[in-house]
Formats: sequence, C-alpha cells, structure tokens
Amino acid sequence: MGLILVALEIIAVAINMFYAPHNVASGGTTGIAILLHESFGLNMSIVVLVLNVAMLILSYFTLDKATTARITFGSLLLPVCLAITPQIKLVNDRLLAVIVGGAIFAAGVALLYRIDASSGGTTVPPLIFKKYFNLKPAVGLLAVDGIVCFFNIFVSGFEAFFLAIFSSILTMVIMNYIETGLDRKKVIYIMSDGNLDEVQHSLVTLMEKGLTVFDVRGGYSGDKKQMLMIVVENSEYQHILNQIHILAPDAFALVYNIAEVHGGNM
Repeated sequence: MGLILVALEIIAVAINMFYAPHNVASGGTTGIAILLHESFGLNMSIVVLVLNVAMLILSYFTLDKATTARITFGSLLLPVCLAITPQIKLVNDRLLAVIVGGAIFAAGVALLYRIDASSGGTTVPPLIFKKYFNLKPAVGLLAVDGIVCFFNIFVSGFEAFFLAIFSSILTMVIMNYIETGLDRKKVIYIMSDGNLDEVQHSLVTLMEKGLTVFDVRGGYSGDKKQMLMIVVENSEYQHILNQIHILAPDAFALVYNIAEVHGGNM
C-alpha cells in the first residue's frame, strides 16, 4: 500500500508540476482533466475522480471482479494525490518540461505495474478491447491516449499536440526500460571446435568466479562442440571480449543484452 501511494504521488508530481502548467495532455484521464481545465476551468482532481469512478463502473460490468478490485485503490487515490500536490511550474521550457515530466510519469506508472497495481482510468478500455475483441492492451492504450493527444490541437494548438505525442513515446520507452530491469548485463556465448579449458581457466582467474564448459551440438554443422556462457557487467564487457579473442581467436561468440539475472552470484 505504501508503494502504491508513492507511485501515485510521483504521477501527481509529473502532472501538476510539468504537464498541467504547460497545458500538455499526453493521454489518460489526467490528460482529459488537463484539457477540460484549460478549456472550462474545471478542477483537475474532480475530473479525474469522476472519470475514474466511471471507468470502475464500466470495469465492474465488463471485466472480472479481481481486475476491478485491483484498480480501485489507485483510481480513488490518484485524485487525492492530485488535489494535495501543488500545481507549480518548475521549468519554463515546454520541451524540457515534457521530457522531465514524461520520465517522472513513466517511473510512477512502471512502479505501479511492478507491484501489480494500476491508477485505473484509461487503462480499463484496453482491457475491455482485449477481452471482447482480442486486441492487444498496448495497442488499445495507444489508441485511447492518441485520441486524448489529438484534442490538444483544439485546446492548445499543434505544438502541444506534438509535445503530447513525443511525451507518450518517451514514457513508453522509459516504462519498458524500467519494467524489464535496470540492472543491465551482457551474456556471452563462446563456442569452439577445440578445447575451452584454457579459456575457462583464464576467465575464472580474471572474473574471480566459477565458470562451466558445456558440451553442445553445432546448429549448422551438427558436430559436437564446447560452449562457455558468461554473464558480465557492461563495464567489464569489452575487456572480457578482448581476452576471449586473445585466448581463442577462432572461437565463435554471440553477445546478447539482458535485463536481469536471477540466482548464482550475479
């Protein structure tokens, strides 16, 4: 519950201190609230509350009770966070505000997703589209947020529209990075027709950890080979790769970026 409150307050800071002061609505019920606030002077927190309650009612009749229960807490508390968070303009540059606001907003939403929670609102229609039309939630959410972004043209002009689209893309990229893990590493697969024992021994000494050579079958030739798999920090990657080229110049190496490693001593 504490983490949900922290995440919702992070979202409220992004809205009240970066998006709203510059009249940029990048999607969601908060984006609709910004548009209505700019057009008619309506209170943003009340608009978000009304829209979130409407989405909860829609969820109750169209989705399962477990989903409705999961989004209820965030739906009702986000308007409270918006109401108690002061609306101030921290930066004067619109583009900078969208970049910083998008990063902060993404961090808040990603934190909610990591703990299997939600702020409700426009996350509900994509779930309905998935259930009844088999449409991917990401596509449904993009469509809903795209409509909200489009209305920036009529309220604040084309500049706000383009900034809103840019913010949505930036938020999506940052969310994806956060959700898949911040502790990025590289995994190196070393395969050779020869013996990898010398490579293994040298790398064990260099990396100060145990490494195991596996017997494998070549996917192209079908011949028996040896393979050594190593997980390294990004800062160690080039040094380790240089050592591999020196120790086994004819070896075949594959390198992948990975998000997380579980187990072992990594």
